[in-house]
Amino acid sequence: MPETNSQIVFFGAGCFWHIEKIFHFTDGVLSTEVGYAGGTKSDPTYEEVCTGTTGHAEVVKVQFDENIISFDDLLNIFWDIHDPTQVNRQGFDIGSQYRSCVFTNNTSHKDTYNEQLDKLNKSMTYSKEIATILYTDLVYYPAEEYHQKYLFR
Repeated sequence: MPETNSQIVFFGAGCFWHIEKIFHFTDGVLSTEVGYAGGTKSDPTYEEVCTGTTGHAEVVKVQFDENIISFDDLLNIFWDIHDPTQVNRQGFDIGSQYRSCVFTNNTSHKDTYNEQLDKLNKSMTYSKEIATILYTDLVYYPAEEYHQKYLFR
């Protein structure tokens, strides 16, 4: 049996519940958890994040086995499940906490992200330039328990 090549990445693409459900059922994803990243306040609450004053984004922590699914494939799913050209919103969800973003400090993942971003922008796949932000600072806080696996209940 091959050894697991476990990796972690965080995706922000609007409300974290929908994103979590999609990644949770993706082959090769070992676990998902919703939370907050990219802000300035330690251990923020959902209510604080919703004010837009903490700087956090709603994100999904995705732990995956790179022997089963590549980061490249996860990024393709990420681009497809939201509009990465929108700034600080997704559909009816408006605010900086809903921004399109990726958090990783893995050099290979950063390179893959930049290659895909460049390719998508050059291909004019979207009518506007992609607004997704890449962050390398991985300070993450899990969301409250009542947010975990919310759409599964």
